[in-house]
Amino acid sequence: MKHFHVLAPALLLAAPGAAQQAQPSPTLEHRMLLRCSAAFALVANRQAAGDAEALRFPPLGVRGKEYFARASARVMDEAHLDRAGIAQALETEARALVQGGGLAAIMPVCLSALEASEK
Repeated sequence: MKHFHVLAPALLLAAPGAAQQAQPSPTLEHRMLLRCSAAFALVANRQAAGDAEALRFPPLGVRGKEYFARASARVMDEAHLDRAGIAQALETEARALVQGGGLAAIMPVCLSALEASEK
């Protein structure tokens, strides 16, 4: 999905407090799929930039992108979101991770979800 590589830079350029309200995901599972997708996009972007903290995690440029695409499609289908709705929901999750400083904390859970999704 095209949003995978543009999500993190777009968040960095957004003005503080300019967060848009995303359509709420109907389930906790959908929110976790979106949160991990956003986390993988952020980490992959930082890995591509050579960020030492992001490089502690396994490479996510390919595996994370695949998870992102499948998870986004699933949430779109199940929650009846259009492309704009899913993009807004992903951006909201990514912004929360960046502003709340929770990216490193969520990564172990998300990496486990990634492993499980590949089985």
